[in-house]
Amino acid sequence: MKNPLIQFLLIVSFFISSCDSSKESKKENQEDSAQITFSNPEPPIKEPGMIWIPGGKFTMGTNEADAYQAEKPAVEVEVKGYWIDTHEVTNGEFAAFVESTGYVTVAERKPDWEELKKQLPPDTPKPDDSILVPGSMVFSPLPYPVPTDDISLWWKWVDGANWKHPEGPGSSIEGKENHPVVHIAFEDAESYAKWVGKRLPTEFEWEFAARGGMNGKRFAWGDELTPNGQYLANTFQGVFPHQNEGTDGYLGTAPVGTFAPNSFGLYDMIGNVWELTADWYDALKYARLAGQAPKLDAGMNPCYNPDNPYAMERVMKGGSYLCAANYCVNYRPSARQGTAYDSGTSNVGFRLVKDPTEKSISLNQ
Repeated sequence: MKNPLIQFLLIVSFFISSCDSSKESKKENQEDSAQITFSNPEPPIKEPGMIWIPGGKFTMGTNEADAYQAEKPAVEVEVKGYWIDTHEVTNGEFAAFVESTGYVTVAERKPDWEELKKQLPPDTPKPDDSILVPGSMVFSPLPYPVPTDDISLWWKWVDGANWKHPEGPGSSIEGKENHPVVHIAFEDAESYAKWVGKRLPTEFEWEFAARGGMNGKRFAWGDELTPNGQYLANTFQGVFPHQNEGTDGYLGTAPVGTFAPNSFGLYDMIGNVWELTADWYDALKYARLAGQAPKLDAGMNPCYNPDNPYAMERVMKGGSYLCAANYCVNYRPSARQGTAYDSGTSNVGFRLVKDPTEKSISLNQ
């Protein structure tokens, strides 16, 4: 295993520390399943490659018994209308950005210890400079069963892994131009967004779009993961992390648009890759909105993750091709996790939104 110290340091600060084992079971305490009330008509000028989301009031989060605590309780919120990409940003689209601008992603740069140590315990020793080399986290499972409480058994820091070389040197995206781009840090996504004149969605906007006009459904299409035996998302079938049966047709990422869209016409809102949002991750956000936890004081760290107290994380939504029934059941609209703002992994990407006018989001009190 290469660079064990830097691997340990970075694993500590990655989103996967908040993903624990969970088995799928029957949904309980369902929220109001009425259709969402929309509020904004579609603007007359279309945005190519985007779908208009009309905005309105909806139930965000869940009271589902088996959901993770960070997505509880369900709260009613409201969003204004916005445009959203029909699919995740692809390797081909990101390559065009890099070719035009010469942009170098975070994973292609030497890690900055002064920045890295901000997300680690104060007494963490500085690693040797020879260990601080460009790279990223890659899913690398062992070929046999392992305990699911030690993420270092399937996540590895790989020198030279980045968006062009997803598994490390020697790998490439040739033939995968229509797959979602991965190994993208928040800074990379924001830079691409600025180039195309868009922005990252808030997690409210992302979930509103993922629900496809329905409240209270476990998945983006209803309450069954595979209705009539049909796979509607790229997830992990089998026993995580070592036995992916790939019965949905894919062991890794899938080309965008492979699976049926939701009722808004959006592809891969569930599964394939986690999607970055603009929001800082606060594990008690919904409880704070519901008045069940104190509000964060001004000047406090905008990120709150009791499982990773030194982290500076952004919210990601939707789950990925690594979400399985026996571990990390996050292929649901309400699911949310934090991911380090200055790092990427082999299962995190993004899509963008665009405002017709000014954006406004408010809690329905």
